[in-house]
Amino acid sequence: MSDDDDFMQDSDEEYDFEYEDADEDESGDIGIENKYYNAKQMKVDNPDEAVDEFLGIPPLEQDKSEWGFKGIKQAIKLEFKLGRYGDAVEHYRELLTYVKSAVTRNYSEKSINNMLDYIEKGSDDAEAFQCMEQFYSLTLDSFQNTNNERLWLKTNIKLSRLWLERKEYSQLSKKVRELHRACQREDGSDDLSKGTYLLELYALEIQMYAETKNNKRLKALYQRALRVRSAVPHPKIMGIIRECGGKMHMSEENWEEAQSDFFESFRNYDEAGSMQRIQVLKYLVLTTMLMKSDINPFDSQETKPYKNDPRISAMTDLVDAFQRDDIHAYEAVLSKHPDVLADPFIAENIDEVSRNMRTKAVLKLIAPYTRFSLQFISKHIKISVPEVLDILSFLILDKKLNAKIDQEKGTVVVESASDVERLRALEEWSSSLRGLWQTTLDGEGFRADEGSHGAMFQAGLGDESPRTLNPRARREYRGKTGKMAGMI
Repeated sequence: MSDDDDFMQDSDEEYDFEYEDADEDESGDIGIENKYYNAKQMKVDNPDEAVDEFLGIPPLEQDKSEWGFKGIKQAIKLEFKLGRYGDAVEHYRELLTYVKSAVTRNYSEKSINNMLDYIEKGSDDAEAFQCMEQFYSLTLDSFQNTNNERLWLKTNIKLSRLWLERKEYSQLSKKVRELHRACQREDGSDDLSKGTYLLELYALEIQMYAETKNNKRLKALYQRALRVRSAVPHPKIMGIIRECGGKMHMSEENWEEAQSDFFESFRNYDEAGSMQRIQVLKYLVLTTMLMKSDINPFDSQETKPYKNDPRISAMTDLVDAFQRDDIHAYEAVLSKHPDVLADPFIAENIDEVSRNMRTKAVLKLIAPYTRFSLQFISKHIKISVPEVLDILSFLILDKKLNAKIDQEKGTVVVESASDVERLRALEEWSSSLRGLWQTTLDGEGFRADEGSHGAMFQAGLGDESPRTLNPRARREYRGKTGKMAGMI
């Protein structure tokens, strides 16, 4: 018999006792685990029975454990889905007691965040929304009591995003002020160790001021956000800040700064894997047209992969038509893709692009004509007569068109450019003659060595005397001088 066998015989009673305990624990864990997975199988077909099965797990535990945490968590989701909001709140209160000891901090944080996200998405009526508010209140109390400032800040920021989505700006303002105080030192300055949270707060406020059109506050916060250097923010946060900055610059008609911000926003959203990158790329294309730039926005390395993306094809076709000055192709794209104007920001700013396109089309159309009707332009460019009148008035005031509009007859007469040149030449001739006359009256007269004709030509038509011209040029000269003298 070996020493090991002797040992087993000597300690047989003790060994058997320990073995039986381990077996009971193992069988207990297996029983709880089986109950948990059995409840999961019942979720779809028998959700009410699944809730009872999940809630039956905690009584089987000797001490709070991960299985009890999982069971209660699954039960809460089902209760919320079934509209049993009161039960969901009570069991959520119980779930938070597991956070302190039964599960790890990282696992509990991830689970609570996922739970709050689930509740937010399902809050589609007043009762569900009230239940969600209770969830947030319980969560914040729990984290505050455990002095878990990080989780308290993250949960409050999540709640602030909810207020923003629901346009509850009064609630959002109060919450943001509270969070700013939590991110400050005793002297009132920003706590740079909380730079990441500060940027998230700035992003929330910037979005709020962008939606409420408060550009003054938006600009101040935007500049403060860009000065934060102590944080390594999530690229999505910087995408939000830059997007709002681009919209702010657009409202100021600062197209170049807007283009720069939209490009940076797109780059950050793309890095974060956010679908908002597609919408911001549309804004970038819009800005390119407002700048009247010939540079294709899809030439850069970052945007090139999206050039043929079907979600962006309408904007690609628009910028192509714009850069070719093809008004009919441009209008056809807008007509074929009405969803382009579904975005309020694009709808608000595309009018300026359309006006630029139509103005260029009008100038191109009327170039060969000295007389035309308003209806003629309306028919060819396919815009209303009042809009034609508006464009022509703008061109005349901007001195890009020398014409007169007869609104009663609906006609336009373009004044001849040659008439303008003739009047200018006549004015110069008259000025020269006045100069010569003044010289004569002042007693200077014509010096014999200079020659009277030479003096006159130096002042009036050029350096050459008619005597030095060839016969043909001399005849042309006499014709011009006689004609102008007759005008005077």
